[in-house]
Amino acid sequence: MIRDTLVSALRTALSTLEVDPMPDSIGLERPARREHGDWSSNVALVCGKASGWNPRELAGRIAEILNANPPEHVSAVELAGPGFINFRLHDTWLHDVLASVLSEGKNFGRSNIGHGQRVLIEFVSANPTGPLHAGHGRGAAYGDSLARIMSHCGYDVSRENYLNDRGTQMQLFAASLAARRNGDPLPEGGYAGDYIVEWASEMPTDPSLDVMEWGEQRAVADHRETLERMNVSFDSWFSEKSMVANGAIDETLADLRSRGVVYEEDGAVWLRSTDYGDDKDRVLVKSDGEFTYLLPDIAYHRNKFARGFDLLIDVWGADHHGYVPRMKAAMMALGHNANELECAILQLVNLLRGGEPVRFSKRAGNIVELRDVLDEVGADAARLTYLLQSIDSTQTFDYDVVRSRAMDNPVYYVQMAYARLQSIFRLAAERNVEVPAIVQLDLLVHERELEILRVLSEFAETLETAANDRAPHRITTWVRELAGAVHGFYHDCYVLGDGIAPELTQARLRLAEAASIGLACGLDLLGVSAPDQL
Repeated sequence: MIRDTLVSALRTALSTLEVDPMPDSIGLERPARREHGDWSSNVALVCGKASGWNPRELAGRIAEILNANPPEHVSAVELAGPGFINFRLHDTWLHDVLASVLSEGKNFGRSNIGHGQRVLIEFVSANPTGPLHAGHGRGAAYGDSLARIMSHCGYDVSRENYLNDRGTQMQLFAASLAARRNGDPLPEGGYAGDYIVEWASEMPTDPSLDVMEWGEQRAVADHRETLERMNVSFDSWFSEKSMVANGAIDETLADLRSRGVVYEEDGAVWLRSTDYGDDKDRVLVKSDGEFTYLLPDIAYHRNKFARGFDLLIDVWGADHHGYVPRMKAAMMALGHNANELECAILQLVNLLRGGEPVRFSKRAGNIVELRDVLDEVGADAARLTYLLQSIDSTQTFDYDVVRSRAMDNPVYYVQMAYARLQSIFRLAAERNVEVPAIVQLDLLVHERELEILRVLSEFAETLETAANDRAPHRITTWVRELAGAVHGFYHDCYVLGDGIAPELTQARLRLAEAASIGLACGLDLLGVSAPDQL
């Protein structure tokens, strides 16, 4: 790996110059501008003054040493600015990238930075009182793709959906179903969507039926069906109601009492959350004896840790932003490090059609159903669109752009790149073109060819960054860049045809194979298919 080669060379040069102390790590990055070289290090700036060297002088001496005995693939080492060391590489390093991609195949970019750490990602977690809405789609795409990315980086990841299946909203949901089935008026504050009428018509007329239980099962079945269309599945669905039945909520309150972090005042039970950075103490049990939302949530997270997870990642909606400090305070009150709980906050999704906002679905009433989004644009287009940008920013989802079959549609643009590569393979098969095990990769010198290899070379770093930053959109950006490189190659570099030397055809077929591996891996991490034809 070129990074290891350069780091080793820099460390050897520092040792030759008897630099003391030696740095614990040596940073390498790709310069923002290609004319500055292929790689750059600030190691002379980092350790120069501490070791008694002028950073620029140290960088110059390192460059002299490395130029006198260049590491493999290095054509020149240059001093830049106040002490940066820039490396210029021969194209051979990119040919090694190609060989590595072909060797890794489906494991392209896989790493072990997670070291098997057990992670539970909880996402979607919609109330089982109706269908999923378009905003849930963003959370579903994000949570599932994050799980795929972290798994690819060596984490032991589980996916969970939490069901808020007790309380006032569930009671209103059940009463609304019963009213529609029986032809009675809806209860005050009841659910009025057409889906209630639809589901009520499916209910058995048995008077002993537990309407709330039946309604929850019907809602969960609807959620499962919609999420499966998006290629999203869960390892577990956790019921809040189950913690009432097994006493987990009472046990959690007793645990908090034993730790001395709760007190009673005005007939209510309070958590001393200000002791752990919250802006005020929080009520756990109201004066009438009812739990607040917070206590079952604390019990749920206590249960997660009891199941042996090292890190909890919760994916919440924008309205939960203020909930983060109190949950972290609660985890600290239970004896955990605040960093063992991460909360990813999703910003809103604004839907447009014909330039106008789309605010509701006919069946659901005052929300846009996720199933309607999937019906309009398809699961692949929906998922990749949801993952185009960071969840920190509000998203505009334009139906007209997302469902178009044009190159300005990011989904079509990426999938078309993959389909174009497959068309090359089909044509090669029709012409009985065979590629030997060893090909002349040094024939790949066209800038379009090298650009594909440069993008492929960035995948491992991009993947680790996406995992560390919990940022699937970085994979989306990388996939789009690779697709752009593929389209340029397809346009400018003929693979098969008169006048193309057989050896060049073979090398370009290997390049196309590596590019297709890259696109397939990237799309799989996003939960998006890689179709052979469009």
